[in-house]
Amino acid sequence: MDLTDTPEEAEFRARLREWLAKTLPTLPPKPSPDDWPGRRAYDLGWQRTLHDAGYADVHWDAPPTVRLIYLEETEEAGAPYVGANFVGLLHAGPTIAAEGTAEQRARWLPPILRGEEVWCQGFSEPDAGSDLAALRTRAWRDGDDYVVSGSKIWTSHAEVADWCELLVRTDPTAPKHRGITWLALRMDTPGVTVRPLRTLAGSTEFAQVFLDEVRVPVAHRVGAEHDGWRVTLVTLSFERGTAFAGEVVACRRVLRELAREAHRNGRWDDPALRRRLGALNAEFRALWRLTQWHVSEAAATGAGVPGAAGSVFKLRYSHARQDLYDTAADVLGPDSLDLGRPWTADRLSSLSYTIAAGTSQIQHTIVAERLLGLPKGR
Repeated sequence: MDLTDTPEEAEFRARLREWLAKTLPTLPPKPSPDDWPGRRAYDLGWQRTLHDAGYADVHWDAPPTVRLIYLEETEEAGAPYVGANFVGLLHAGPTIAAEGTAEQRARWLPPILRGEEVWCQGFSEPDAGSDLAALRTRAWRDGDDYVVSGSKIWTSHAEVADWCELLVRTDPTAPKHRGITWLALRMDTPGVTVRPLRTLAGSTEFAQVFLDEVRVPVAHRVGAEHDGWRVTLVTLSFERGTAFAGEVVACRRVLRELAREAHRNGRWDDPALRRRLGALNAEFRALWRLTQWHVSEAAATGAGVPGAAGSVFKLRYSHARQDLYDTAADVLGPDSLDLGRPWTADRLSSLSYTIAAGTSQIQHTIVAERLLGLPKGR
């Protein structure tokens, strides 16, 4: 794969860089981390700005090399992250684009791109997190609706979401990887209750969602009834293969900031610390090259769906991110106990990365069985 910019890509990079330099200073101040309505408005406002400038659909419709240039330049410039609508832009939206009907794509995709609607993810349950196929939330047909009862947990940004990508069990007699259906749920539907959960870092971006005989139109089903596990694998492929791409660039920026801080506070004199920073630099450079390969592979599938090799990236990135913020704690010393300092809250959140989007144990299994062809464990 040629990693140099073509003349057209170089022109796109220069134009985007110029636009970012003019636009970012005009943005309003970021709201408080606890102000979720304010954060929703801020994140959607940024998405609308991207839309009006012609950059909104770069995650879906742009060539893979252009997509990566966009991620590089926006992260390097310190532009806002996708924020509260990361599920819509990076998970649900690409899944609907790949698996939805023409009517579903027309209904759900434009509002995501225009910064009008937020999505959350209703996959994990109290008794079905790592073993996602063990989910118990039930849905049964009643005319033109499904009636859904159960609960979901770790539902990112449910408190400000308009829609939820929801997994339900529509055939309780089928083997656990079958009989699952992928639905789009309006979060203001009667019977939906959201209870925020406070994390170790004190944030409340997760929630538990309770569903009490909630009615979801059959027209809001993506894919066939009982075929939800296959559709879910599409969602998880995006989550593991490409959704973290921008974060790799962000981690490279943090690494540079750590080196500057180490120079400032005298920690740079420690040769062991310098070796750790150098090893992390090599790790994140390799992860970025792997990201480029994954995005190119996704484009080559025709539907734009990443393959199982995304698990290799997810596995390495999860542990590299933890190593990065452990190193940050070493650079900061006693200040690493202060949640008000840069990187300290990120260190706590990094602990979740070996669990989110499938645990590292699951990723090892996927790599062993689907990539290396090893026999399935009993």
